[in-house]
Amino acid sequence: MAEELVLFEQRGPISLITMNRPEAANAQNKAITYAIDEAFKRFAADDDARVAILRGAGKHFSAGHDISGDATLQDHYPPVTLWWDHIGKEHAEYIMAYEEEAYLGMARRWRELPKPTIAAVHGACIGGALALAWACDLIVASEDAFFSDPVVTMGCPGIEFFCHPWVMGPRRAKEFLYTGERMTAERAYEVGMINRVVPREELEDAAMALAERIAERPRFGLAMTKKAVNVAEDEMGMREGIEHAFALHQLTHAHNTNVCGYPVLISRPEEMKAKNA
Repeated sequence: MAEELVLFEQRGPISLITMNRPEAANAQNKAITYAIDEAFKRFAADDDARVAILRGAGKHFSAGHDISGDATLQDHYPPVTLWWDHIGKEHAEYIMAYEEEAYLGMARRWRELPKPTIAAVHGACIGGALALAWACDLIVASEDAFFSDPVVTMGCPGIEFFCHPWVMGPRRAKEFLYTGERMTAERAYEVGMINRVVPREELEDAAMALAERIAERPRFGLAMTKKAVNVAEDEMGMREGIEHAFALHQLTHAHNTNVCGYPVLISRPEEMKAKNA
């Protein structure tokens, strides 16, 4: 695991997973995304680890996907989901294979971990960072936290892990996406997207207290409860809705390629190489 990008700490039954790229507001390049996946696998494999807390170092939880052209986006990581490797592919195949793996596939894997997870969110939770929080079972946010999905501006119908209508309701989801405006932690609590709002200085203690309370419950009972709720959510159409929205997301990438010559959200590999030469 890339320890410098994701820190892992075990405090009794609680696993603390900390995104550690504060200089970039914990923006998600490929390296940090795969490191988060490794941390969750480490948590899942440890019988003594009962609950995980995902959080961010520095001023923000995460600014979302790194679209800066960082060379690490081109680093090779073997795929861990069922999709083929995107390296060496071109155009729509490159983008779809990459995003199915890193943006959609991993979020689904994290959502389906057989142990409870909590996102402790402060500051910005923008774009792809929503997938990190939404993949967790519970969200505790500080009063200064805010949430936003601005990718409609880029021509895409929301992020790849398209949970919006289920976590906040259809009409609020449309407003959230149409305007790209920030949703405060208080408003996110009002619409049912997050579980608790606490002062910034109390965020760690509040998340830990909640995790410790949950860790007292039987492990198998928690796993079955999580599965029952996730299945109910999928029966409400979430899984199918995400699939459809992901297909539309890929269509917009193809459209942007036709209009601009390359997808807006991911720079062309040759441009990235030249930029970082």
